[in-house]
Amino acid sequence: MPNISVAEVKPGSKVIKDVVTPLGGVLFPKGKIILPRDVEILQAFLIQQVEIEGNQGEAVPAENVKAAAKTLPVKAGTLINESVLAKSNSSLHDEYEKMLILIKQSYRSVAAASIPIFELRSQLEALIGNLKDYHVLKFAPRILHDEDYNYHNAVLSALTCYKIAQWCGYPQKDWMQAAFAGLLHDIGNVKVDGALLHKPTPLNGAELEEVRRHTTYGYQLLRNVTAINEGVRLAALQHHEKIDGTGYPLHLEGSQIHVYAKIVAVADIFHAMTLEKAYRKAQSPYLVLEQLQTESFGKLDPVIVQTFIQKTTDLYNGTRIRLSDGRHGEIIFTDRSNPTRPMVQVEGKIVNLMMERELYIQEIIA
Repeated sequence: MPNISVAEVKPGSKVIKDVVTPLGGVLFPKGKIILPRDVEILQAFLIQQVEIEGNQGEAVPAENVKAAAKTLPVKAGTLINESVLAKSNSSLHDEYEKMLILIKQSYRSVAAASIPIFELRSQLEALIGNLKDYHVLKFAPRILHDEDYNYHNAVLSALTCYKIAQWCGYPQKDWMQAAFAGLLHDIGNVKVDGALLHKPTPLNGAELEEVRRHTTYGYQLLRNVTAINEGVRLAALQHHEKIDGTGYPLHLEGSQIHVYAKIVAVADIFHAMTLEKAYRKAQSPYLVLEQLQTESFGKLDPVIVQTFIQKTTDLYNGTRIRLSDGRHGEIIFTDRSNPTRPMVQVEGKIVNLMMERELYIQEIIA
């Protein structure tokens, strides 16, 4: 039948053609049964008309609404049992903390002894064994001391690099090596003055040059380590290189940069900005994703960035969040063409973060 006005749409109606947002994202797919809240979503997205099955003037069977409610939602909304999630996460956190202790010991002893690579691999495998419970935007260490920032960044980067390698479709043989690249990318910091690494004020030229040497120090420390490939060593050297050649230490461009270094660059920036430091509060993961999006134009690999953003924001409807103004709500729809700006329901009202740009998601609660 012809398109009808959104004002005439009744809950229980069936959409017979994809409903598309003004920016081109699919709001509701063909075949969706409209629920009462969906009408509000249509209005919030300024959709004028939709194509509905049958005669809209007829009474809508109640079973249509019930069936739609029962199926809400699988991809976009099966609510996770929080007690099950908390229980499974305890194992993830346990293995995370073991990995944190081991990487801390390894970093501290590397100048005097060889890196215990096989112990690191064994613990990394145990940690990755719990990867199903790791969500980049949701996971937070149980304990986070300011002085342990670099070690947390290493372990989180390892987990995230493994996931990025999977998401981007790289061969399975690369997944663990990508995780090693994340784990060891900043190992060169052990040869840099710790006071510079934690200095709360801007570094002067000489200090900045010294800190930047951690990339070459890292490559040197990993040069003779067995059980890792050359890509892991190059990730330590190249993770601050930029696609346009403006990075350091070698000013490499595009294809000259190893893919592990490109993966680590994204994971490292994300965790560096979302972890709290002694002199700087943790930033909103959603704002960091938007900054990564900006950096993908000439600085970071655009395919890796886009994949990372799409996968990390692929959250279930019903995910509870805290907005930047302190209000709590839940995600009710994510337009895949603008994944960092979903629609959220707050205090009974729908807030479209695409329209209200001054607001953003500060934190994922559950």
